[in-house]
Amino acid sequence: MATRVLLLIGTKKGAFIFESDRDRRDWTLRGPFCESWPINHVAGDPTTGTVWAGGGNEWFGPAVWRTDDLGASWSHSSDGLAYAAGEEPIKAVWSLAPARQAGGPLYAGVQPAGLFRSDDDGATWFHVAGLREHPSRPDWQPGGGGLILHTLVPHPEDDRRLWVGISTAGVFHTADGGATWEPRNHGTRCDFMPEGMRYPEVGQCVHCLVMAPGLPERLYQQNHCGMYRSDDGGRQWHSVEAGLPSSFGFPAAAHPRDPDTLYLLPLNGDTAGRTVPDASAAVWRTRDGGATWQDLRRGLPQENVYFGVLRQAMATDRLDPAGVYFGSSSGSLYASADEGEGWACIAEHLPTILSVETMVLEG
Repeated sequence: MATRVLLLIGTKKGAFIFESDRDRRDWTLRGPFCESWPINHVAGDPTTGTVWAGGGNEWFGPAVWRTDDLGASWSHSSDGLAYAAGEEPIKAVWSLAPARQAGGPLYAGVQPAGLFRSDDDGATWFHVAGLREHPSRPDWQPGGGGLILHTLVPHPEDDRRLWVGISTAGVFHTADGGATWEPRNHGTRCDFMPEGMRYPEVGQCVHCLVMAPGLPERLYQQNHCGMYRSDDGGRQWHSVEAGLPSSFGFPAAAHPRDPDTLYLLPLNGDTAGRTVPDASAAVWRTRDGGATWQDLRRGLPQENVYFGVLRQAMATDRLDPAGVYFGSSSGSLYASADEGEGWACIAEHLPTILSVETMVLEG
């Protein structure tokens, strides 16, 4: 049975699909798709082969594109992607997540921050109003990129449970399909707040949130102010940034099988340029849940490197050994087929890469 490995890439000028076989040495490129709209996130369902791309801006408006034939044809819909009359209009879709259970919903996070759900594979949408009805909503403030719901983490077994990340409001969790929500930010700090106000219930600038495989209650979080791990679904966070070159960064990617293995790409700080530290590219890996970290550099550029990597622009595949991938702000795409030990640049000169996801198809 043939294995097809797909990289689903969102950029400032459309979506792209890269394809390789199990060896992951040679890649073919298709795109740009979606009429070169700004595409913030591309996600796929390996059980059906469907791919969705979410994007837009204040000029285009929001939309979710869909292809059932790996990019040969696309449709898109914004039906229902709107707040009530009088509210600030939705600028764009920023994140997508199909439920991990067959037949489950498709979620979309938007700007200004809010959550939408589709029960017909993205043809129509309805607002999950409970999140914006949370009492803390008047205190949510935009981050540097706006007030964005950028991260969606569905529970692998219960489609009523979902975690979301909002800049700059923090992490929220629902256990009832979105009717009610609980902030889960205890232990994450806000260094940009005055002394005595650095651990609020909401207001944290979460950058990325990922779930450990096989342990749904273990979450890792790259924050504006630190790197954290939670073993109770986000109720309490503990710092795991010791040993990293910076407490600041955007992307994180979990290993597909080992809950103790995580990949990061730290940046040099929020006011120092937001590029790789010391102008030298490295992916950092932990194999013990964040207790220690190792820098992985073989094959990555080591001099005069001034790119950044955005929050959704790093991913792993499910093969053994696992593939690890990231895309840069300068349009370069890097791949490792051996869990980060060695790297190759598989594309250059793409538009700014906003997201990287993987989809492995058999047959």
